[in-house]
Amino acid sequence: MSPRPAAPLAQRLAALHRLAVVVLLGFASGLPLALTGQAMQAWLSVSGVDLATIGLLGAVGLPYTFKFLWAPLMDRFDLPWLGRRCGWLVLSQLVLAGMLLLMAGTSPTGATRTFALLAVLVAFASASQDIVVDAYRTDLLAPRERGLGSSLYVLGYRMAMILSGGIAFIWVDPAQGGGWTWPEVYRLMAAVMAGAAVLSALLLPRLTVELAPKTVARQDLLGFLAVLVAVALGVLVSERLGPPIAQALLGPLLEPTGMAPALQGKWMQLLALLLGIGFTLPLAAWAARAAHFETLLGGLRSYFAQPGAAAFLGLIVLYKLGDAFAAALLTPFLLGGPQFSPAEIGVVNKVIGLWLTIVGALIGGAAMLRLGLWRSLLLFGVLQTASNLGFWWLAVHGKGALPGLLLPAFDWGFVKLAQATPVDGGLLLVVALENLSGGMGTAAFVAFLMSLCHQRFSATHYALLSAFASVGRVWVGPLAGVLAESIGWPAFFVVSTLAALPGLAMLWWLRDAMAPLEVVRPPPGED
Repeated sequence: MSPRPAAPLAQRLAALHRLAVVVLLGFASGLPLALTGQAMQAWLSVSGVDLATIGLLGAVGLPYTFKFLWAPLMDRFDLPWLGRRCGWLVLSQLVLAGMLLLMAGTSPTGATRTFALLAVLVAFASASQDIVVDAYRTDLLAPRERGLGSSLYVLGYRMAMILSGGIAFIWVDPAQGGGWTWPEVYRLMAAVMAGAAVLSALLLPRLTVELAPKTVARQDLLGFLAVLVAVALGVLVSERLGPPIAQALLGPLLEPTGMAPALQGKWMQLLALLLGIGFTLPLAAWAARAAHFETLLGGLRSYFAQPGAAAFLGLIVLYKLGDAFAAALLTPFLLGGPQFSPAEIGVVNKVIGLWLTIVGALIGGAAMLRLGLWRSLLLFGVLQTASNLGFWWLAVHGKGALPGLLLPAFDWGFVKLAQATPVDGGLLLVVALENLSGGMGTAAFVAFLMSLCHQRFSATHYALLSAFASVGRVWVGPLAGVLAESIGWPAFFVVSTLAALPGLAMLWWLRDAMAPLEVVRPPPGED
């Protein structure tokens, strides 16, 4: 009897192992995002923090947009014992667990600056984990597995968000859920991240091929330190000079408007933040060149050597911009606009909605097999744009515009509803459309980012691309809070819809440049 069929079976089992690992990695990546995003917004809202301040605290996610600065170190160096990528992954997950535990013990009103600093550290550790997860996934999956792998990654990611950004909302509802406090939720999430570190250490396949560029280690470390010093200097200069410059620029424009002084101050804080970013990022780039941070510079040169590289970065920023606007203050809108209860938000927007995102991602992954990358991005982008109008409709018509349903009480041990909960029909419809289209768009978008990476610099490339992808989500937050407070919710969601149009226009313009990305690249060594 021939033993030859054993090899395909072993290959199929190895492929299933790789895809299962992608789901686990997606879960680990998705869990912290809500904890510095919508869950944190809910904690701040119930603590009495004003809307504009909540929007400004969206800037704690800035590490997501700068992670390409330290990603080269994760390309160049490997921690001992666990192999390439895995050591960094376990370390970042353990740091995340520690920072979430400290955040749980800090009052957002009594120690706001400390709370914000801890949230920044959580975002830094989360961004570092994402660097490793994205690079590991890109290195691990064969090119033919990337479409399905993208969908499964979104599956794990959204399942984690169901936990940290959905079930958690039910837990904290005093009437319907378990009556937990937000610090208790954050302590549990810290324990979950510690468990993820254990699983990562035990279950992840090892990457045996060394792909990092052989640069001088000492020079790379000095280059990274130079970038850190430049960022610290930029922050100090921005804190000292940004506010007076913003006051000088905006003060004469805002005073005649009759706007409330507190709101004028928020606009000036926003401008000071943007001026600081505009000063700090070029300073860090200059420091990297001056210190010959070769792993970073080599990775950037490698990316920009491909045709259309700069235009693709513009598309990455713009493609999800409308979604970023709509989602930036979604939790404060649902709590303070139509005034849905936390349990209803948790059930509809965070649980049902996120499951629909998973369904959308799986549909998107399957559709990409027939449509291809560019047509998928275009179709799903149009659907995402249209879905933003649903929130405008909800802001105009409010609660009770459509008949809803009654969700029966349940107790599953880890989550419960104490009594039957009415589910608003308008909320359910809007959330369903938004999450289905968002899931499809995310699956195509992740596959697009992976197609732009080269394995030699996969951590640096993916960190650069995903950093640009997070620009909308992170930088829109401070603007969104001030804008919503200034123009009201209906006009705000109209703006969010219009913000999606430039991305669609740029995608159409780049249709020929994206044609080569439709071709599956051969494995390393065969090109």
